Amino acid sequence: MVTLFTAGCRQDMHDQPKFIPQRGTTFFADGRSARPQVENTVARGQLHEDSYFYTGMVNGQEGNMMPFAATAEVLARGQERYNIYCTPCHSRVGNGAGMIVQRGYAQAGNFHTARLQAAPLGHFFNVMTNGYGAMPDYSAQLTPADRWAVVAYIKALQLSQSATQADVPSGQHTESLADIAAREGLDEPKYLEWSVPPTANAGTPDGQPFVLPSNATGSKPATPAPAATPAASATGATAKP
Repeated sequence: MVTLFTAGCRQDMHDQPKFIPQRGTTFFADGRSARPQVENTVARGQLHEDSYFYTGMVNGQEGNMMPFAATAEVLARGQERYNIYCTPCHSRVGNGAGMIVQRGYAQAGNFHTARLQAAPLGHFFNVMTNGYGAMPDYSAQLTPADRWAVVAYIKALQLSQSATQADVPSGQHTESLADIAAREGLDEPKYLEWSVPPTANAGTPDGQPFVLPSNATGSKPATPAPAATPAASATGATAKP
C-alpha cells in the first residue's frame, strides 16, 4: 500500500522546465527570460482612442473645447468634485484663498486673474492630470470625465464674477454683489477680494504665486491681474463663500 502511494506522488510540475523571474536563459538570443512587451499592443480597457478626452492636448498644444456638452448635470458634478478636491486651496469662489493656504501652504491660483481667465480649457485639465508647481496631480482622485466636469465648473465660476448683460437671457440683468448687499441691508461682501494671507508660503524669490516660464503654446504667460468686479444675476449672488 505504501509502495502504491509513493508511486502516485510525482514531481512533474515541480521539475518542469520554466523561467525563474529575473534569471537569465540560453533559450533566447538576448539571454533574458523576461520578455519585452509586444510593440503596439494595448491592454484591455486602455485603448484611449480619443486622445483629447484623456490629455486635453491637440497636436501638443492645450485645446480650448469641451469633449462633451457642458450640461446642467455636468456642471453639478463638476461643482461637487470641485468642492471636495479644489476648495481647500482655491476656495469655493476660486480666488486662491483656501483654508490650507491661509494656514501656510503654497499660494493657489486665482481663477479670476487675466492669465487664468484667458487660459484654454485644456490647461485646467492638464494641470489636474499632471500637477503644476506645488500642486500635485489629481488623476487618481478624478476620472477624466470628472476632470472635464471640474473644468466646466471653473469656467462657470469665472463667468459668474465677470458676467455682462450680454451673458444673461433676455429680460434679466446683472447686478454687483455690493449693490445686492446694500439693497438687502447686508454687510459689503469681502470674500471675493484677493489678499495673500500672511501665513501663505509662495516659495518663489519674488513672493508671488508660481507661474511656469512658458505655456503650452510657447508664448510667455500674461502677467496676473486683479480679479474682475463681482457680478450676480437678479435672482441672487452668483458665488458663495
